[in-house]
Amino acid sequence: MLRRTGRVATARWCPSPNFGLRPEGSGISLLVVHNISLPPGQFGGDAIERFFCNQLEASGHPYFEMIAGMKVSSHLLIRRDGSPVQFVSLLDRAWHAGRSCFQGEEECNDFSIGIELEGTDDIPYTPAQYRALAELSRLIMAAWPDITPDRITGHSDIAPGRKTDPGPAFDWSRYRKLLDAGQTTEGVG
Repeated sequence: MLRRTGRVATARWCPSPNFGLRPEGSGISLLVVHNISLPPGQFGGDAIERFFCNQLEASGHPYFEMIAGMKVSSHLLIRRDGSPVQFVSLLDRAWHAGRSCFQGEEECNDFSIGIELEGTDDIPYTPAQYRALAELSRLIMAAWPDITPDRITGHSDIAPGRKTDPGPAFDWSRYRKLLDAGQTTEGVG
């Protein structure tokens, strides 16, 4: 079903205009983990949704003045409580990675799925976010078997020197244990 529709059934749909078609013959073979909070370090509210949908008012916060004109998106966002929001069909090319390279493959947007975690590089992510990320990852990997555990990476790894997310606060070991075990309980990690 996911491979046919590109829509995650459990995610709230908030369509972004910031996407395009994947290049002809491009397969989906990479999962990229990001973080975002707007304003930086603040959680909750609808600023992320407004940002990805080109509706962020520059006057809403001094930081917004710097980013209000940017046209970016991600396929999914996982809120602090673990609830997913989807902006772009997984079948389409979201604008999440920018200039990027993974194992010699340039332009990662062409062949990747981007998942944002509501967070920052240095504030721990929540247990609910780890569970939701592992569950979504398994769902996506089942639909696109070319995404294997070694083809899940951070934004910082595909855009080094330009990006730092998901940052040192992201516990890769905890995430991989949840992913590998297929567990969703807090006792893992």
